[in-house]
Amino acid sequence: MYSLNQVQLIGNATKAPEMKRVGSSYVANFSIATNSSWKDKNTGERKGQTEYHNIVAWGRLAEVLGQYLQKGNKVYISGRLQTRSWDDDHGKKHYKTEIVADSAILLTPQPKKGEYESLQENKNQDVRRDDGSYERGPDYEGEKISVEDLPF
Repeated sequence: MYSLNQVQLIGNATKAPEMKRVGSSYVANFSIATNSSWKDKNTGERKGQTEYHNIVAWGRLAEVLGQYLQKGNKVYISGRLQTRSWDDDHGKKHYKTEIVADSAILLTPQPKKGEYESLQENKNQDVRRDDGSYERGPDYEGEKISVEDLPF
């Protein structure tokens, strides 16, 4: 018997990834929203539903997403489902299901030179340099990634 644990989603980032350093690697945590819509058979009315998906990315993928993915950007995520459990301070068990990303494709075009600076919301976000690379704000301690390094 075979088994398959594969998830593919296209949605919009609900916020920029939260970056954390774990040992010598990085982990990015964020969520994306996906929408579906249908026409109600009884009323003919258009209905819709939004689902939110927790995403975890590790290593180089986490660094790239942490540097380029912004709130509202459309992104393709491929990965696997994982459910974690933990006990809180009162002994109650909690569960969280998330998607561990294997790959991602940013589907929102990146701003052109000169446009990026006008989109900045605060000093800790990325800053595009003249050579086309992006520099992470003061909070980011990871390796700088240039546009040429991107796998897409």
